[in-house]
Amino acid sequence: MDTPQENADSITSLDWEKAAADPQYRAAVVDLLGALAYGELAAFERLAEDAKLAPTLDDKAALAAMASAEFHHFAQLRDRLAAVGAEPTEAMQPFAAALEEFHRQTAPSDWLEGLVKAYVGDAIASDFYREVAARLDTDTRALVLAVLDDTGHASFAVEKVRAAIEAEPRVGGRLALWARRLMGEALSQAQRVVADRDALSTMLVGGVAGGFDLAEVGRMFTRITEAHTKRMAALGLAA
Repeated sequence: MDTPQENADSITSLDWEKAAADPQYRAAVVDLLGALAYGELAAFERLAEDAKLAPTLDDKAALAAMASAEFHHFAQLRDRLAAVGAEPTEAMQPFAAALEEFHRQTAPSDWLEGLVKAYVGDAIASDFYREVAARLDTDTRALVLAVLDDTGHASFAVEKVRAAIEAEPRVGGRLALWARRLMGEALSQAQRVVADRDALSTMLVGGVAGGFDLAEVGRMFTRITEAHTKRMAALGLAA
């Protein structure tokens, strides 16, 4: 009898054409790519809006470049969905309401909150998708990891936030509270994404790829939380 890890390896060592022979696996991948594509499109829109709040022309240009990179990631995912026979808009639609609600609940009030949101919120989402990517076929995993590459926002946010705290230390307390709120909202969103999509949740707990069980899902969220704590420290904020 195959062990869970052997079952997982049987998927992750396959290319897309072979892995997609399982219709449930294909549905899970379409869901994942749809969620990622909508997230990248939303990131593009948000960074373009944040650029309007930037205090200098250099900052505006930096955020505009990051927004352009996010749109390029969206285009890669959109094209991949079309290539595997999925309609991109239909694949993204199930995730639109939840993501829009997340952004509505976490609308930043100023430039610094916008930087922290993109750094903390986007990083939590990326951590979650990287965990899922470990259960994907080689072709899909390579694409997912490529579009999750940092566009330069992490180092940019750390530099600007740390400088702001150094100039006005009391800013740190406000931003720490803001980041903790973002953490809770982002984890809740990730859990909703899994719970609302049967194929995706089945893949995550082991029904498709094997290797994950409910206990491992708990450990996954623990790892995401630990990574968040390290990012807070990089910002100079208390977790």
